[in-house]
Amino acid sequence: MPRDIPVGNGRLLVCFDQEYRIRDLFFPHVGQENHVSGDFCRFGVWVDGFFRWVGPEWRRDLLYAPDTMVTQVNLFHDELGLLLTCRDAVDFHENIYLREVVVENLRPAARDIRLFFAQSFNISGNRVGDTAAFDPETGGIVHYKGSRYFLAGGSVNGDTAFAQFAVGQKKVNGKEGTFRDAEDGFLSGNTIAQGSVDSVAALHLAVPGNGRASAYYWLAAGESWHEVRRLDGVVRGKTPQTLLQRTADYWQLWVRKEMPRLDLLPAKVADLYHRSLLVVQSQLDWQGGVLAGNDSDVIQFNRDTYSYVWPRDGALAANALDMAGYPIPAQRFFEFCGAAIEREGYFLHKYNPDGTLASSWHPWLNNGQSQLPIQEDETALVVWALWNHFVLYRDIEFIKPLYRPLIKNAADFMCRYRDQETGLPSPSYDLWEERRGILSFTTGAVFGGLTAASLFCSVFGEEEKAGEYQKAAAEIRDAASKHLWREELGRFCRMLSREADGELRVDAVCDSSLWGLFAFGLYEPDDPRIEATMAALRQKLWLNTGVGGMARYEGDGYHRAGSGYPGNPWFLCTLWLADYLACRAKNDEEMGESLALLEWVANHALPSGVLAEQVHPETGEPLSVSPLTWSHATFIASTQRILRRLAAMHPCPTCGHASSVRMHEEDWLSSLYGKACDTIRGICRVR
Repeated sequence: MPRDIPVGNGRLLVCFDQEYRIRDLFFPHVGQENHVSGDFCRFGVWVDGFFRWVGPEWRRDLLYAPDTMVTQVNLFHDELGLLLTCRDAVDFHENIYLREVVVENLRPAARDIRLFFAQSFNISGNRVGDTAAFDPETGGIVHYKGSRYFLAGGSVNGDTAFAQFAVGQKKVNGKEGTFRDAEDGFLSGNTIAQGSVDSVAALHLAVPGNGRASAYYWLAAGESWHEVRRLDGVVRGKTPQTLLQRTADYWQLWVRKEMPRLDLLPAKVADLYHRSLLVVQSQLDWQGGVLAGNDSDVIQFNRDTYSYVWPRDGALAANALDMAGYPIPAQRFFEFCGAAIEREGYFLHKYNPDGTLASSWHPWLNNGQSQLPIQEDETALVVWALWNHFVLYRDIEFIKPLYRPLIKNAADFMCRYRDQETGLPSPSYDLWEERRGILSFTTGAVFGGLTAASLFCSVFGEEEKAGEYQKAAAEIRDAASKHLWREELGRFCRMLSREADGELRVDAVCDSSLWGLFAFGLYEPDDPRIEATMAALRQKLWLNTGVGGMARYEGDGYHRAGSGYPGNPWFLCTLWLADYLACRAKNDEEMGESLALLEWVANHALPSGVLAEQVHPETGEPLSVSPLTWSHATFIASTQRILRRLAAMHPCPTCGHASSVRMHEEDWLSSLYGKACDTIRGICRVR
């Protein structure tokens, strides 16, 4: 089930499902320690003797306020005669989740309306040894285990106390949970429970006929009872309204701080660009990890999640943020990689947000032979992305401590780890993590990584080392032309694998990842061999349905939604085609093809702007993890590339240089501050 509206601040991440239930709550690392994990926190309403949990029978609009990480949720129930408008946010500075609920009474008579908030935590990922207790000092309910504490609080009209509460046990001895206690509109008032526990608290509102009233709910996350009490005091002292507004203001300033010419793009594409920046930001951990996706429903497929740091996904996301003008998150990721890289110069499969090694299905022993369980493109792309970061920001002081342990270490490994017969990168696992061999995508990535390392060495005055890396890159390019280009296919192959007798077998499957042969500089996009390859991919992998989009590869069975198709449409694969078309475009008409693919992505996003990994080939419904950081990062990068291509195609008539891809300062100030822009311009002139 998609996570339509995640909200977070880098330490605390809260994710909702389509029924507006909290399904994932991560703290103190994004993606690590899910304290709801397999359960959910309910929200219910009692009025006129009737009780309803928010769910399928409510009409639900799960959106964000424009250009913020603050939600805009509408909940309508015809039978109850109620419209609820909710705003959710995690404070940008403090580890506090907040919800504002505006209740609109659609009946002419005044009514007593009770809001019920059910907390069902499995702290640190399990429901053994938790405690839930009423805290008389704050009037809230505290759930804790070990050094993880969560305090639920609420207020109505400035009264910061729950009208009712109860705590109890769940899923033991035949007990469903304390949430059932709410369904008659009254709570028992039990004050403490231990083991597998949950809690419910209520806020009461007196709402006039055809009138409105507001209530506020919050969760403070900390590592001690004292800390969550302090955070509860912050909410009371500053007020929930103030915290919600300052968070909305912060994210608006953050997402609009750069000035890309989004006016050159369709409005829906421009909106998704800003939303993608915010979604990617929500998936970043404060210690630099870039999480692939935080949607625990995927556990049902293999008892694991996407809540890990893949160096490849992270490198491409960091590159997208760099292109968009956000170097600090990228720097944190590169520092994370500098600490995680193995002494031998490679990255393993994936990592936890705290930098420890994560779960893996890549074996160290295969058919009786030892092997490195790596995806070598991950090692190469970190170095490639780091060079692109340096080109943009020239932050030599930042690069210096990474030069030897990360850049040279990885490059030395890439030089060593080559197939003796072909000169290509030695076998490793592919970017889809499904097969092992000598891969075209990996070859393109390794060429890009070695070229980047060579340029770094030149910058640092090590010309001999630079020449060594460049020589290896040149040999790999020659080997790719000799072995990966297949005359019998008229295009590049996906992979070579070595049979038991030592012979190389050609994998001729059309795979969208062949994009990597030009994306990192191995070949030019107008190379006839790339043209032939991309034409074949477009013919074989485009979905000829009402939905459209590009599949990953022929015969893709992952979350397969129907027969007769090469696979489901993936957002990032469709955007790779947009990249290629943009690189090749020579006029506005040809650029229109690339822009149309950006529009395709925007048209298949969830109403909130969230992108899943893939969509159903017939219905367009999201499939697999949602949001997927890689999808949003690719959209950011593709949009930036298209804007740069548009600028290059329309040079300034006066100087002949490429047109600016950034808005003029005054236009930017107007878009950011509206009526306040005159004041801001005055400050800038004084400064």
